[in-house]
Amino acid sequence: MLTIIEKVIFLQNIDVFSEVQTEHLALLASVAEEVTYKAGETLYEINDPPDALYLVLTGRVRLHRGEETIAESGPKEALGVWALFDDSPRVVSATVLEDSELLRIDHEDFVDLMADHVQIAQGVLKTVVTRLRGLAGRVS
Repeated sequence: MLTIIEKVIFLQNIDVFSEVQTEHLALLASVAEEVTYKAGETLYEINDPPDALYLVLTGRVRLHRGEETIAESGPKEALGVWALFDDSPRVVSATVLEDSELLRIDHEDFVDLMADHVQIAQGVLKTVVTRLRGLAGRVS
């Protein structure tokens, strides 16, 4: 079981939280739940409601549509970032490839934190916008 301080240190190394101040990461760490999955288990399916963001502590997770692999995520990577901001159903499934430990940040807990601490949303959005700009630059 990770302490709040260990969770904060971990969150500091997640790109989507790179613009969030340490004091606000401590708030996120306090609502981040450690979860364990066995190889072959499903985190979520296409069309599931976006109920949480997942952060890989150990192991690997496959993002896919049916048999088509979209990406694989490993340690220090985030899955389902859009779930923090969007109520649209999931567009991919996530299946655990090997026994994995993850942090799970519930959508409702995140929304509650943003309501009281807008700096969290600003930091995450800044990182997401930077990602989108980079993607747009590669596409054009």
